[in-house]
Amino acid sequence: MNRLIHLFKKLNYPMPFGHWIIDLILAIPRIICGLLLSFFYGADKFGMPWTAEDRNLDLFEVIYWFPQDVESFGGVFAMFPVFFAWMGAFSEAVGGLLMALGFQTRIAGFLIVCTMLVAIFCQQWNSGLWGMSAALGFLWVGIYAMVLGSGRFGLDYLISKKWKS
Repeated sequence: MNRLIHLFKKLNYPMPFGHWIIDLILAIPRIICGLLLSFFYGADKFGMPWTAEDRNLDLFEVIYWFPQDVESFGGVFAMFPVFFAWMGAFSEAVGGLLMALGFQTRIAGFLIVCTMLVAIFCQQWNSGLWGMSAALGFLWVGIYAMVLGSGRFGLDYLISKKWKS
């Protein structure tokens, strides 16, 4: 059990830099991209409290067309389209919010990276570079969030300070 707790702490400990200004500069794209993912991209597909009324989605419900879209990717996505649609929409809506708050940042970053890789290679590939630019941007921010964590400007940092004392 202690090994599991140690792994959990290590996974969630952010990498703060020497000066707070560097942490602030790195936090800005993480927060902006997290909010964009959660409030715009994810909320269009996944029922959240801030999802538009015209979507007619209950809490944590996936919009009707998204599983059909995921199924068209083929392979394992065609075998479990509802599961993968729910996971993709969840990682955008909830993972984006977690990334913006800097809470479980590496886990949220991992979910976002997986979702954006699927979006790039299965959905946007034929749209050209311009068509996949949003997914590429979220992919890069997800990668750095996954590697660095929240830095000083996130809940992970505040929680990890409590672990030290």
